This record gives sequence, C-alpha cells and structure tokens, in this order.
Amino acid sequence: MGFINKHSDWNFTSEYVEKGVSGFKVKASDREKIEELKEDALAKKFDVLLVFMFDRLGRIEEETPFVLKWFVDQGIEVWSVNEGQRKFDSHIDNLLNYITFWQAAGESKKTQIRTKEAKEQMVVEGRYLGGSAPYGYKHIQTGTHNEKGREIKKLIINEEEAIVVKEIFDLATIKGYGSRRIAKHLNEKGIFTKKNKSWAGATVSSIIKNSIYKGYFTYGR
Repeated sequence: MGFINKHSDWNFTSEYVEKGVSGFKVKASDREKIEELKEDALAKKFDVLLVFMFDRLGRIEEETPFVLKWFVDQGIEVWSVNEGQRKFDSHIDNLLNYITFWQAAGESKKTQIRTKEAKEQMVVEGRYLGGSAPYGYKHIQTGTHNEKGREIKKLIINEEEAIVVKEIFDLATIKGYGSRRIAKHLNEKGIFTKKNKSWAGATVSSIIKNSIYKGYFTYGR
C-alpha cells in the first residue's frame, strides 16, 4: 500500500492473488487470474495495474511482452513497485520490454537447473523428496515445514504391506513368477493395493522396478 499512497490520484480497488502457478511453464490463456484481469480490464473496473515485479505477469519471453502490451492497449497503466511504469510508445520501449521478459525467462531456467541439482543431491544423501507413499511404506508427520509452509513428511515402512512386498519379490526371484502371475496370485488371496483395488501386472512390475525397495531414493529415475 505504501507505493499506492505515493500516488495521490490512485485508489486501491481490488487485489488479484495467484498461488501455485508457474508463470514460466503455464501460458497466460491457461491462468485463471490473468483471464480474470483481462475481463475486469475490458469492464473498466480499474485503470492502473500494479504488480510487485513485471515477471508476475509471466516469464515466457515470446508471450509475456504481448500480455503486458494488451493491457496498455486497453488504456491500462501497467506499473511495477520495483521497475516503474512500462509503455510501448517507441521502438526502444518495445526492446526494453522484450529484454525484461527475456531476462525473467533466463532466471526461471537457471532456477530449474539449481532446483534439479539440489534435488539430485538430496537423493544422493538419501533424503526423501515427498510424493505419494509407495506400497509397503507410509507417511508420518515430522512437525517441521518447508519454505512454502507445507509440513515435511517422513517415509517409513508399513509393516503389514511390507509382508506383501516381500512375497512379491520372493515370487519373482525365487519362483520366477512374472508380474501378471504375481498379480493373479495376490488377487486370489484377497490382497488389495494401497487404493483398495485389484492388482494388475503393471502395478506389480512398477514395484519390482522401483529402487526404493532396494533402500535408496531416485529423482527423475
């Protein structure tokens, strides 16, 4: 609100909050809040669009400059708390806007690389990255939270399911059963999957191939 208060002719009307959506991976046409902003702009519900940084509008270099220009073409002033106002009055303006989102796209690519490397290192250290608990395992709460406020869960062995996992590997390695035959065997014994469904050959095969049953995690296989 401090930035708004610096402009005596501005009045705060509404706030648009978008959570959990990547402006680098998701096109503007598939982002609900961007579409809502466009509808409200056409309805003349606001005449100034203020963002913290312009990359909040998106980080797709070949698309986002045109998203920004669309608002300007509707008579909307587009401002950033950190970067001021953006216009399209000259060729230089167009170039600066393209460079802004080209840089933003580059930063997103660097972030992807850093994130991938960090997760790979966590796997090497034997740390659990999250996700659904595989058959034979279960989640327990740790009481700690990550930087996004989500509680970090720990993966431990589900003793009841572990008996079935051992049987699957025994049937495969000792008796030479194929995945379909193992699935049929489990179904005939009245044993169900974690989702309480009948076993399929593909489900059994995924367990046999999953390295977590050898005692280590993977990332991106």
